[in-house]
Amino acid sequence: MEVKVVERILKVNDAVAQANRSRFDAAGVLAVNIIGSPGAGKTTVLERTVEGLKGRFALACIEGDPYTTRDAERIAALDCPVVQINTQGGCHLDASLVSQALEQVDLGAADLLLIENVGNLLCPSQYDLGEHLTVVVLSVTEGADKPEKYPAAFQRARAVIVSKIDALALTDVDLDDVSASIRRFNPQAEVFPLSARTGEGVEAWLQWLAKQVRAAR
Repeated sequence: MEVKVVERILKVNDAVAQANRSRFDAAGVLAVNIIGSPGAGKTTVLERTVEGLKGRFALACIEGDPYTTRDAERIAALDCPVVQINTQGGCHLDASLVSQALEQVDLGAADLLLIENVGNLLCPSQYDLGEHLTVVVLSVTEGADKPEKYPAAFQRARAVIVSKIDALALTDVDLDDVSASIRRFNPQAEVFPLSARTGEGVEAWLQWLAKQVRAAR
């Protein structure tokens, strides 16, 4: 009985997600769903992404957070349109929440919509938001076993950002091993080791994302 309830919820979510995707397609907007654990560095990566692309593309953001507006305030400080979704303790965004937020987003004026999901590698991987691409942010300070512990998130990802590589020497993580672990679950995933703090590796990520935006137009 419980399985039937979950199936029905996900079917409803998928229908709304498809409607969201149709809106993005009609507007020529690339929608990117960014997921990762709390503290993985999602918002800092988002800041560097906005700074690196805002002169080349029209950007908009949706920020998911259980309670606060702190992350949205950081993005707004970069002069980027942003809508905050507070889930009131919920562990993920779903397609209906994104649909409601879209009422406050001018899709006609955007090329790229970045959606920062709630910090979690489990629940967000189960809900289609209507995005075109899912990107996982995995920090080296989390250890190297996250792909094995949360395979669904990595199987869903078109790209994986391995963040905080400036702290690599303080860990026992090997970047080659992490990349190999990611590709065991998703051989097609693009992997971008970077430090949003120092800027190392950020340009490769920006170039790849810019290519996806141009392809979506």
